[in-house]
Amino acid sequence: MANTPKSDIGGEHRRRVRRICTAMPEATEKLSHGEPTFFVRKKVFAMFANNHHNDGHIAVWIPAPPGLQAMLIHESPETFFKPPYVGVRGWVGIQLDGIGDEELASHIREAWRLIAPKTVKTAGEATAAFRPHCPTARR
Repeated sequence: MANTPKSDIGGEHRRRVRRICTAMPEATEKLSHGEPTFFVRKKVFAMFANNHHNDGHIAVWIPAPPGLQAMLIHESPETFFKPPYVGVRGWVGIQLDGIGDEELASHIREAWRLIAPKTVKTAGEATAAFRPHCPTARR
């Protein structure tokens, strides 16, 4: 792994995170600090971290409601961790090789809901509620 270019490490995990994040209403992606970062109306709701400063994690960092970070780390320290810089504000790091797509998507959706403005959340919830009843709706 030491001889593998950073851009090659974690490619599948980066695609997983991108697929989930860009499915959120009004989500946009841009590079921030050299890594894919996902925004809703200019506010960050997820940051991909590919071995950040050689910490050994291929992860996504997301905001969490008060108390959730400590609970997740306590219950599953092999998957969840306190990321640098944003961890002091309650964000949680998720080690991507330790979590399935469904659980990862659930955490990212909650992070998006925490950050998204009310008008975006309302529109997104209306769209999500409509889709199951419309078999021709694009997913």
